[in-house]
Amino acid sequence: MSISTPAITITRRLEFDAGHRIPHHDGQCRHLHGHRYAIELTVSGDVLETPGKADDGMVLDFGDIKRLANEHLVNLWDHAFLVAKEDQAVVAFLASMPNHKTVILDRVPTVENLAHAAFAILEPIFAEAFQGRLRLASIRLYETPNCWADVSQA
Repeated sequence: MSISTPAITITRRLEFDAGHRIPHHDGQCRHLHGHRYAIELTVSGDVLETPGKADDGMVLDFGDIKRLANEHLVNLWDHAFLVAKEDQAVVAFLASMPNHKTVILDRVPTVENLAHAAFAILEPIFAEAFQGRLRLASIRLYETPNCWADVSQA
């Protein structure tokens, strides 16, 4: 009888700066402002047993998580203004600035909606990149050091 090993989770943290606003908010967040966001990506899978290879004993090299997250999300959102398509005044204003880095979203850019969007973008990327050997288990997106949202596999 063989004993199966449980899946292991590993987490990589990346940071980026972005602006946003919550247009219908009753407080300060209705104004244009920015944050130093931090995103933690947790990947789940089996530990590789590849004696003599660089990835022996790993679920995945942390550099691979960074590379995929940067390519498909972080570099696109870093130093961009994240705006809801419904926020027409801000969308028009940003469009009037040549070469402005703007990301137009389907939903208001709350930390909850941004975490959900990040997961929706990255989950299929990770599944395809590693042929189902591992999965993006969760994302934690920090808007501030004290405020964050979590999204995980259902």
